[in-house]
Amino acid sequence: MCRLSLSPRTNCLLRFLIVTAIFAATGPKAVAAQAPANLDFEEGEVGKVPVGWTVPASADVKGFTALISEDNPKSGKRCVLLSRDAKGKNAVDFYASVAQGKLTQALDAAPFRGKRVAFKVAARCEPEKNSLAGAQFLVRISPKAGAPNFFDDMADRPIVQKEWRDCQIVAEVAEDSDRIDLELILKGNGKAWFDHVRIEVIGKAGEGNEPARALDDRGLDNLVAFARLLGYVRYFHPADEAAATDWNAFAHGGVKAVEKAKNPQELVAVLEKLIRRIAPPLRVRLTGAIHDDLPSLAPPAGKDNLKIVYWRHYGVGTGSPGSIYSSERVNSKDPAKSLRKGDKLPDAAPPDPAKPFTADLGGGVSCWLPLSLYGDDTGTYPRIALPPAGVVIKAADDGSANIFFTGNDRATRLAAVALAWNVFQHFYPYFDAVQTDWPAELRKALKAAATDPNERAFLDTLRRLVAALHDGHGRVNQGGFRYQETFRPPFQWDWVEERLAIVHAPADADLKPGDVVTKIEGRPAPEVIAQREELISSATPQYRRYVALAELALGVKDSALKLEILSPAGQTREVKLRRTVPFTEFQEKRPEKIAELKPGVMYVDIDRITDAEFRAARPKLAEATGIVFDLRGYPRRGGFGVLDHLTDKPVNCAQWHIPFVLRPDHEKMQFAFSDWKVKPAQPRFKAKVAFLSDGRAISAAETI
Repeated sequence: MCRLSLSPRTNCLLRFLIVTAIFAATGPKAVAAQAPANLDFEEGEVGKVPVGWTVPASADVKGFTALISEDNPKSGKRCVLLSRDAKGKNAVDFYASVAQGKLTQALDAAPFRGKRVAFKVAARCEPEKNSLAGAQFLVRISPKAGAPNFFDDMADRPIVQKEWRDCQIVAEVAEDSDRIDLELILKGNGKAWFDHVRIEVIGKAGEGNEPARALDDRGLDNLVAFARLLGYVRYFHPADEAAATDWNAFAHGGVKAVEKAKNPQELVAVLEKLIRRIAPPLRVRLTGAIHDDLPSLAPPAGKDNLKIVYWRHYGVGTGSPGSIYSSERVNSKDPAKSLRKGDKLPDAAPPDPAKPFTADLGGGVSCWLPLSLYGDDTGTYPRIALPPAGVVIKAADDGSANIFFTGNDRATRLAAVALAWNVFQHFYPYFDAVQTDWPAELRKALKAAATDPNERAFLDTLRRLVAALHDGHGRVNQGGFRYQETFRPPFQWDWVEERLAIVHAPADADLKPGDVVTKIEGRPAPEVIAQREELISSATPQYRRYVALAELALGVKDSALKLEILSPAGQTREVKLRRTVPFTEFQEKRPEKIAELKPGVMYVDIDRITDAEFRAARPKLAEATGIVFDLRGYPRRGGFGVLDHLTDKPVNCAQWHIPFVLRPDHEKMQFAFSDWKVKPAQPRFKAKVAFLSDGRAISAAETI
C-alpha cells in the first residue's frame, strides 16, 4: 500500500493512495504476544481496562482512559470507551490533534502466516466541539527484527460519526511475521467506542494477484479512456448512484474490463456497461457520433419543488476532520451547504442541466455527460433500478467478496494510477506554471505500472508521476513499512562545490568534516544522487537535492551504509556506518533554541521555539543589536509571530488562492482568495536582522 501526499491546495487522500509522514515507531514490543483474547469486551469489570488488553503508559499520562462500558454496545452487553478530557487532572499542554489514547493487544502471528486476513471492528466517535479528534483502528504486522511488513492505522479515513460503523483492514501475513499488533485509537479530545473485534482468514497470501504484463497499444488507449471517464463521473456527475460508489473497487474492476476491448466499438460497449449504472444519462459513443441517440435532459414531468444538483469543489475534499477543503454535492436551493463562517467564494452559477459536458476520451471514443441534474427530496433524475457500481463490481473476477489492494497486483497498480492522475488533472492549480504534459504522464505511468514486478517498483512509478508536477508538497511513501526506512547514521553531508562532502560527524566516527563521498554502496555518488532526484517532486533544485541526500542516508535501524571516502589529503578509504538515529530526531548541530551568540547578538530557532518561549525572550530581543532567525526546517510554531515585531505598519503576508471548481479539466476554474495580515506588535525589534535558510525552505518557510 502506498501513501500519496499532495500540495495543500489539492490535498487529496485516496484509499489505496494515502499522505504524508515518515513512520519511526515499530510498536509496543514490551507486551508479550498472545492468542486473540476478549475481542468482544465482555470479560472484566465495567469501568476497568478490558481483560487481555493494555493501555500504554504514554496514553495514560496524557489524560486518556480506556474502560469497559455498557453505553449502547454494538453487540452483547459491553463495549470499550476511550476518552480524553483536555481539562482533566492528567492532561498536559501539547497539541490535542497529535495526542492519542490507545488500547492495544499483541497477537502471535504464527497461526496467520501465509494467509490473507480481514481485521474488523465496530466504532463510533463523539469529538469535542471544534476538535480534530477521530477514532482509528491500527493493524501492524512485524517480523522478529526490522521494520514491519504491514501497517495501516486508518489515518486517511478516521471515524468521526456518532453512529456505529464497521471498519475493516485487510492484510497479508508474511511467512517471517512474528507479531500482530492491534490498536484502538482515539486521536485528540472526545470519546470513542469500540466493539466486536473480529479476525477472519479470507484466503491465501497472494491469491488472485495478477502478474506483471506489458500493455499493447490498444490496451493502453482503452485504459486512458477509462481513466478520463472515471474522473469526470467521480468528481462532476451528481447522480445518487455515482455518489454512493466505492471508487477504489470500481476502478479495480474497471481496468480489468476495459483493457480487453479490441477496438473502439467494443470499448464503447464496455464503458457504457460499466458507467451507465452509476451515471444513468451518460452516453459513450464513437468520436464523431456523440450526438446520436441522446436522452432528454428536460425536467421530469409532474415533479414539483425541483432543484439543480451539482458538485462543488473547494480545493478537493478528503473527508479528513478539520480540513478546510471540501467536495460536496450542493443544490440551487442550498448552494452554501457547508461553508465555513467567513468563507468568500467566487460568484458562479451551477452548470446548466441542459448543456452537458462532452470530451474526447481517446481511443476513438467520446463521452456526453451532464454536470448537473434535476432532483428533489427523494433523489436525482433520471433513475434506474440498479445498485451502485461499487456494489456491482466490488467482487473480484473469482467471486471473492474481499479485494486486497496491493502493489503486487497488476490491476491495483493500474487503478491506482487512474485514481491519482485524476486528482491532479482537475484540481492541481499550477499546470500553467510547471508546463507539464499531464496526459503524457498518464500514459507513461500506466505503461510502467503494468510491468512493475512488485509494490516496490510501483512505488517508484508513483513517485515519478508526482515528480512531474515539480511541487515540494508532493510525496509518495510506502505505507506498508516493509520499505519504510526511518533511521540514519549520526553524520551530516551536503553538496559543496559540486561534490558530496561531510560537514559534520561525531568525534568517534570514521569521518571528518571535509571528507568527500565518492561512492555510495559501490556506485558513484553523483550517479546515485541523480537517480534518486528523478523520484522527488520539487519546485527548486535545492529542495530536490536536500530530499535526495536525506533519503539516501535512511535505512532500517542498525543497518549499514557503505561509503567510499576521499580525504582532504587525497587518500581513499571505505567506511561502514550504522543507522542508529531516528530521522525524526536528527538535526544538524545548532545553538540552544534561544541563545546569545555574542554580546548583543541573539539567535532564535523558529523551528523549535514555542510561543511561550518567544514571549519570554521578547524583552531581550528588543534590546539586541543583532538577531539571527533560523528558518532551516519547517517553522511550525512561532515563526509568524516574529514578523509582528519587525514592522511599524500593517502589511499583507501570504496570499491563498484555493481552486473553486465546478467543471472538469480546469475549465472556467476560479479561485477563492484570502491573505494573512501582519500587524505591528510591541516591542519593536530594531536590531539588524538576518534570516538563516537553506534548500529545505518551502511552504511556511517561504511564506515567512
